[in-house]
Amino acid sequence: MADNHEMVLCDRNITEQRDILGRKAPKFLPDAEVLLAEMSYELIPAVNHAEKLIRDAKDQPILNAAIVSDLDIILTGDKDFLSLEMEHPRCMTVAQFLESEGMVE
Repeated sequence: MADNHEMVLCDRNITEQRDILGRKAPKFLPDAEVLLAEMSYELIPAVNHAEKLIRDAKDQPILNAAIVSDLDIILTGDKDFLSLEMEHPRCMTVAQFLESEGMVE
């Protein structure tokens, strides 16, 4: 799987993760920071744009970043992304991705 794909994270995703963990599970924040430091990924900036393509306005810069960076897939559990019906980038859950890669049945 890692040979076929590169991980890309939007800076807004990382900020949101830190905010949510800080509020809901602060004891896991140090572990999340270690994970981010040890993972290999490309960091892309959020992109503000006037056109609204997704219901939640906070998600729009993340979607814009994925489109501008020409990403193939957005892995998410967010229902707003999953309901988009876009061909490129495709939005799918981790389970759907693993199934599409033949890693689970």
